[in-house]
Amino acid sequence: MKKKLVTAALVACMALSAVACGSGSDSGSSASSGSTESSSSSGKTWIIAMDTVFRPFEYTDENGDFVGIDVDILKAVSEDQGFDVEIQSLGWDAAVAAVQAGQADALLAGASITDERKESGWIFSDGYYNATQSFVVAEDSDISSYEDLEGKNVAVKNGTAGADFADSLKDEYGFTVTVFDDSPTMYQDVILGNSAACVEDTPIMADNIKTGGLALKIVDDLHNDGADYGFAIMNEDNQELLDMFNAGLADIKADGTYDEIIATYLE
Repeated sequence: MKKKLVTAALVACMALSAVACGSGSDSGSSASSGSTESSSSSGKTWIIAMDTVFRPFEYTDENGDFVGIDVDILKAVSEDQGFDVEIQSLGWDAAVAAVQAGQADALLAGASITDERKESGWIFSDGYYNATQSFVVAEDSDISSYEDLEGKNVAVKNGTAGADFADSLKDEYGFTVTVFDDSPTMYQDVILGNSAACVEDTPIMADNIKTGGLALKIVDDLHNDGADYGFAIMNEDNQELLDMFNAGLADIKADGTYDEIIATYLE
């Protein structure tokens, strides 16, 4: 795990260095978003790390634009509060590593608010979306209960709430777990029959099955109670940014902007 984290940190640093030097501005691995002119006391542009493929929260559309619920919420909040942001689309592991290493100021990537993360130094905003995690199987699978997973393998994505959910059940129900770095590869492992199931955030999985035509299905009742997604910092010096996010989130919920964003992607 430590070796993987160091590698991810290097990837994040390289990606951010490329943007700083101007060599990565047109690449698909990063995207920038400027809000209204900053009115924060620091007057800085805040670097926000995001995942690359986490539909419908963040992804690249058919026009090559980086879009999604998280992207639109960040833009709306930054405009409401008058601060500037630069989005870095790095992938989950590299995004987390970038914030931990101080190469980015905050993470907005469908990160579930958990006690374990808080204890390890994550400082979360108010929750901005509640999501459950569900077990997903091939569309022709007859798996309908946790007991049906005995002796089989379950695919998960590294460092996610879905991985934690699977880990909490594997000993009780006798299945093994294989960890992947991204969702698309995890989905394909199930479609190809190498894993009997995978675990993913329910809205993400529902969107991917619908828009991607994936030969997968969500199993009824094989889900947890869910947890809120939060905007996260890992350095107390960035508390100003967290406070602005919370204030802006409250404002866009009050004026209806938040509901419009959710409806755009989930209804």
